[in-house]
Amino acid sequence: MPQATYHFPKGFLWGTATASHQVEGNNTNNNWHAWEEAGHTVHKSGLAADWWGGRWREDFDRAAETGQNAHRFSLEWSRIQPTPDTWDEEAIEKYRSMLRGLKERNMTALVSLHHFTDPLWVTERGGWENPEIVGLFEKFTRKVVDALKEYNTLWCTINEPNVYTLSGYVQGVFPPGKKDIRLSMRVLGNMVRAHAAAYRAIHELQPEARVGYALHYRPMVPRLSWSPLDRLMRNIRYEGLNMGFPSAISTGIMRSPVGSQNIP
Repeated sequence: MPQATYHFPKGFLWGTATASHQVEGNNTNNNWHAWEEAGHTVHKSGLAADWWGGRWREDFDRAAETGQNAHRFSLEWSRIQPTPDTWDEEAIEKYRSMLRGLKERNMTALVSLHHFTDPLWVTERGGWENPEIVGLFEKFTRKVVDALKEYNTLWCTINEPNVYTLSGYVQGVFPPGKKDIRLSMRVLGNMVRAHAAAYRAIHELQPEARVGYALHYRPMVPRLSWSPLDRLMRNIRYEGLNMGFPSAISTGIMRSPVGSQNIP
């Protein structure tokens, strides 16, 4: 029997990704824990995969054994900055250990600075609805990049900002559970500004860094290809979900079905 093999180009990174709340366990100081405690989820994260207890080592071993040469994981903002005026250096050291662990396994790290979760103190200030978030996120970015730049050069500022806004502010199935399209556009605008601020801060601290964001992309087709209305609705949804964030990054203008806004 012939056997299938894969051959990636030299330098190609192939791996998996995790989010802090998915795998660390005992994350109790963020908006997702509060959302779980309020009964909005079927399951609670609880111990999760116990990465905070050290079991990331086993999973990194498994990843390496399957031929992966890269892994993306996120930093839990609420652990690193549990209150507005405190930084947890022990938490930062745990993330250093994870980065060293990947290097020891000849795996390249890609670090996400935000993957859906926000510290409770950020939520109490209005979260991403509040323009203040841009400065808060830049401050956090500067702290962690300066602390971890010895071990990492690939950075993802924000994971799936379009999912964060759609699920949390249109569908109401993510925290804070709101259904307000106009508010969702304000949040997405603040995420664009925060990405730009983080991008500049990272390159200031680490000129050789490679910085981007993770975009959730959904192919869409009209239900009835001959229907002008279906084609129109497809275009509105496609532009709103898939293109709003990247278009704003490249043009400085965020367009949506409920209006446009300039992103300075």
